[in-house]
Amino acid sequence: MGEKPAWERRRMRGPGEAMVGAVSVGAVFVLIGLVFVLALPNNLWDRTISFFSNLTTSQVPGIAIALPAPANPGAHAVFYTAVFQFSLGLAFLQILVLALRFGWGSRISRIAESVGNLVFWFGASYLEHVYLSSSTTLNTWFAFWAAILVVLGLSIVARAAVLLAKR
Repeated sequence: MGEKPAWERRRMRGPGEAMVGAVSVGAVFVLIGLVFVLALPNNLWDRTISFFSNLTTSQVPGIAIALPAPANPGAHAVFYTAVFQFSLGLAFLQILVLALRFGWGSRISRIAESVGNLVFWFGASYLEHVYLSSSTTLNTWFAFWAAILVVLGLSIVARAAVLLAKR
């Protein structure tokens, strides 16, 4: 009694899950394209390369730990705006995915996953707007990443809450 072949496992999850996956992947590619088109006047590709070229190891203020950070965090506003737009787009995509999952009667674990993703991407886009859109300093850079950890925890709690509510 071995494990079922991959084609049979895919068939068992139903056509709805396959459709949700296809919509998600397609929408992510559309979103990437839209972010780059919206940022055409700002030359996002060069700004992205500049951001990653500017990464260095910096000491976290008040702690004896060194972590990656841009040498000049305030010089990358165009890149931060694009990241914000992409994250916000992913958050709205999760609303669509969640609606599709409800419509096709997906398993509760898939619905919980979508709820967790929704919380994470809305939280991340909010934090990007709050911490990175204004004058970004080394302090706000590291505060942003600390807050991202909080949002990650909240998304896991949201996922667990959906699973518990089903019981």
